[in-house]
Amino acid sequence: MKLTHQTGIATLVQLIVLSVFALISQVFSVIDTCREDSGDCINNLLISIVFYVLVAVVFGSIWVVGLLAQNSRNKWLAWLLIGIEALVAAVALFSIKIGLQGGMNIPGLLTSLLIAAVALWTITLAFRLTRYQGQRIALSGRRRRRRRPSDQV
Repeated sequence: MKLTHQTGIATLVQLIVLSVFALISQVFSVIDTCREDSGDCINNLLISIVFYVLVAVVFGSIWVVGLLAQNSRNKWLAWLLIGIEALVAAVALFSIKIGLQGGMNIPGLLTSLLIAAVALWTITLAFRLTRYQGQRIALSGRRRRRRRPSDQV
């Protein structure tokens, strides 16, 4: 299956991947905090829950924009999605830069790389939507020649 303009699928992948990685990260954070200092355990648990819900809401909203842009093939929504994903990619690249300078853990670095890659992929898909302005999107410029019964020898 070629994903030529399916921004809804790309943003859904982004939502799922980020939600899973955020959940894993927050679970490990709570476990580490509860081992060291039991006084901060409850505070960290509450902050982790709020952070996870915030991530789910933000990327769920991005998924809705991606789905609307895909289904309506609206140029304005595609440009909005490009802007949002550019912001996501910039934050992920900034996180990578800080992580490389400050000794970020490997899972956090891989998560940031994955976020940046999916954001750039979504930008390319949304850019295709802006070029076609509601028209049917062709897979490529190649056309197959149909064989007619008279062509066969």
